[in-house]
Amino acid sequence: MRNQSIRVLLAGLVLATTAAFAQAPASKLVFDVASVRPSPPPDMQKMMANLQAGRKPESVHIEGSRATFVYMSVKQLIAYAYKLRAYEVTGPDWMVTDRFDIVARMPDGTTKDDVPDMLQALLKDRFGLTAHREMVDQPVLGLVVGKNGPKLRAATVIPEPIDDTAPLKSGESRMDTQTGPVILKKNADGSTTYNMGTRGSFTLKFDSDTLSMHMEASTINMKGFAIMMTSLGGGEGRQVVDMTGLTGMYQAGVDFSLMDLTSSLHDQGIEIPSGPSGGGGGGAATDPEGGATVSAALEKLGLKLEKSRAAVDRLVVDAVEKSPTEN
Repeated sequence: MRNQSIRVLLAGLVLATTAAFAQAPASKLVFDVASVRPSPPPDMQKMMANLQAGRKPESVHIEGSRATFVYMSVKQLIAYAYKLRAYEVTGPDWMVTDRFDIVARMPDGTTKDDVPDMLQALLKDRFGLTAHREMVDQPVLGLVVGKNGPKLRAATVIPEPIDDTAPLKSGESRMDTQTGPVILKKNADGSTTYNMGTRGSFTLKFDSDTLSMHMEASTINMKGFAIMMTSLGGGEGRQVVDMTGLTGMYQAGVDFSLMDLTSSLHDQGIEIPSGPSGGGGGGAATDPEGGATVSAALEKLGLKLEKSRAAVDRLVVDAVEKSPTEN
């Protein structure tokens, strides 16, 4: 069961980590036709078999003129439609738990890049979604320098901006975000590299022997580091905001335990099935600043997380119906 929980964790981690941050433009395109139905209760045996094969419960498939969303929460659907991360969407608690399957046909001449706009239109039409962007003063976790100062190594290379005209290489995919594009690359050893352009890059790899996630960055700035921490070690579902005042590029390596990753995903609304002893379940972090091992890992870098407040950009859901209109 522990290995099964790890599979669920990694599936959720990919979903949490690779979601984009940018607000999409107002929707002008619509699906030709779309079926929206509540997701049936999952067959746990089938789900575990799929996870063993590397397939996560929630998924988005776009092939030809067909777009399919499977076992997606309303919050995940809204985040996908507006090109946001789930924590950037504020709304009713049930948006995390109520899940839907959507099968839609795309108009001729449209591509997968048009799907977020069309999903926005569907959510507005079928779920009555209304929302607005707002700078909201919210509790956050501030990434700050520890009392003994930073222990970071200066980067030996300067990151280059991403070339928008360069074709993607084998194993690469692209996300467009508020602060520029991000190129993801699946590596042969099972790790994933996130190239954030001038913010730097980092590679994530899960170690099944130590049940930990290793992050290695040859060059990264603190804003990029905070982005990574939000997904992996934020604790309490709070956004990590760079408050270090450090402006350089650095080398950094951090290891996070399975417990910290599970807590972080649980806090973001991604439920992790528990084994018989409860191992692998989503629980509270072991300290307010995001988990004991997260704090210990950051201490080695001369950094720490502390509770703070900041004005953060959020998509605030004003209204959304639990039951969509008829197909």
